[in-house]
Amino acid sequence: MQVLLYPNKLLLQEAQEIGEVDEAVRQLGREMLDTMYAHHGVGLAGPQVGVLKRIVVVNLSGEKDSGEEFVLVNPVIVKRSDELVTRSEGCLSFPGINGPVSRWSRIWVSSLNLDGEEVQIEATGLLSIAFQHEIDHLNGILFVSKLPPASKTVIKSDLNRLKEKALSR
Repeated sequence: MQVLLYPNKLLLQEAQEIGEVDEAVRQLGREMLDTMYAHHGVGLAGPQVGVLKRIVVVNLSGEKDSGEEFVLVNPVIVKRSDELVTRSEGCLSFPGINGPVSRWSRIWVSSLNLDGEEVQIEATGLLSIAFQHEIDHLNGILFVSKLPPASKTVIKSDLNRLKEKALSR
């Protein structure tokens, strides 16, 4: 699968709910994990590979057969802490660009797994951040929109570079 790069308009579209977890969805999850590993990422959402479906994959180790893999179908944040943490984030759709984003320190996510069973996951630390980042993708929200104004100014030339690169393809 190909990872879509900014400024691809699919990245700004809202993904559609998946009706049933069938073999096609399981295959999509496996292919997304392989793509994430091939690009040395820790998370990937359907819209980033041109699939406007509500599916995300996460493995904080970034390596196949290492760490815990999550494939979440129709994930929803059902509860969150009041505490925010700010960490530098990057994104496979924005190569070479990163900046500080504030997110909830703890979230609870409800989702279907690849067996079609509902699961509840309590996430803290980097896992909480990764889930929020990927769920944002499902809603057409990009991490660069959450950067503080000074950071947006710093990355402006990098975003223009990505736009120019896209036009030259």
